[in-house]
Amino acid sequence: MCEEAFAPGSVCDFQCGYEICDSFAYPGGVTLDTSVTSAGDCHATSTFAATSSSRDGPIPGPGDVIETEIRTAKMRYLFREEFFDVSKPHIAAAPEEQLWQGCPEKRKRKCVFNQGELDALEYHSKVRNLIWEGTLHLVQEGLKSGFLHRNTAELSCRKNVVPGHIGCGLAELCEMAKQFPAVNESDHQAVHVLDDETSIPEQDLLSCVTENSSNSAKIVVLMGQKYLVPPKSSFLLSDISCLQPLLSYKKKYDVIVIDPPWENKSVKRSNRYSHLSSWQIKQIPVPALAAPNCLVVTWVTNRQKHLRFVKDELYPYWSVKTLAEWHWVKITRAGEFVLPLDSLHKKPYEVLVLGRVQGDVKETLRKSEDVLPVPEHKLIVSIPCSLHSHKPPLTGVLADFIKPDVERLELFARNLQPGWTSWGNEVLKFQHIDYFTLLQNET
Repeated sequence: MCEEAFAPGSVCDFQCGYEICDSFAYPGGVTLDTSVTSAGDCHATSTFAATSSSRDGPIPGPGDVIETEIRTAKMRYLFREEFFDVSKPHIAAAPEEQLWQGCPEKRKRKCVFNQGELDALEYHSKVRNLIWEGTLHLVQEGLKSGFLHRNTAELSCRKNVVPGHIGCGLAELCEMAKQFPAVNESDHQAVHVLDDETSIPEQDLLSCVTENSSNSAKIVVLMGQKYLVPPKSSFLLSDISCLQPLLSYKKKYDVIVIDPPWENKSVKRSNRYSHLSSWQIKQIPVPALAAPNCLVVTWVTNRQKHLRFVKDELYPYWSVKTLAEWHWVKITRAGEFVLPLDSLHKKPYEVLVLGRVQGDVKETLRKSEDVLPVPEHKLIVSIPCSLHSHKPPLTGVLADFIKPDVERLELFARNLQPGWTSWGNEVLKFQHIDYFTLLQNET
């Protein structure tokens, strides 16, 4: 089993960033701000090995800094740290179930379980010790290094209130776009390349891929709202019925990360979140988007129905061979599980299913050179973002298993990453400028 303390967003708030240039910025010579400094109660200092020409800039997460340099002013934006200020579990575990008390015996419950619950219990019994022991090891390292603090009284308890206008109707805009007049593809550009701060007509934004090919971040204005677009990134804002612009982008991807809106009872009862059926998820054109030997990574909820579907139906349908199941474990700043490990309904971990597209044997062997084989199990332990469905970026975690400078795609994304193409009907959601704090305005 491989273990990994994930940063940013793991045991410490790291400050890292990149610069934004607009029409008033100094031309050329833009470099990434690669200095990484711990924040809050952390005491370590690290440095990213990155340059302005790298496709892997710092990944937006807790403490990420974005800079805008203008002739008369320099503005620094910090991703709001309170979104990662998880100091207490959502549901407190019994004292004997806390990590540093040793691995407890599972308590027998006098309950009648349905088949889905029985399947979940069986799966949990198989992975429980791996998750417990691996998390305990990483938490102990985090406590020793000062990244974690068992005394939660020392931690701040800021409320992470999201301004109401941040939810600015991206999904609704995608729905409205279906009423727009049809675009003649022969006369329409497939890619919109960002220049300086740009206000994009809704129809243009929804009918082609928007690309920031520069080494600095850009600001895009949509319906009067400002969004930060990282360097070397591109995106398509649309729903699943309007994927043609992504296919017309004519890129084949070596990594595809998918976070499907899985169907479940709570989602069905809520009008707040859309969901897709298993049949709809199968229709996503992954084979048309994937390069030979593409690494496919799918986030799965803890429902065994969904896990079986990915491994037994979805991946075979896409000609993807399952290689591994990894787990993302969510902890607090004190090193506690955010939910009791043996909770019946919600678990403090989520599953990632990894596989590779099957194809030409020679091409597969060529693309496998100089990269490590994907381990069957890997544990990623981090302090989660409190924003709904905000997953940790996987660029650093996957780096050993893919070649550098490959094409990477995230489907159903809610934020953008340097070096990635992202698609979804809320793909700009967490790029809204109000998710960032203005640190300073220097002349």
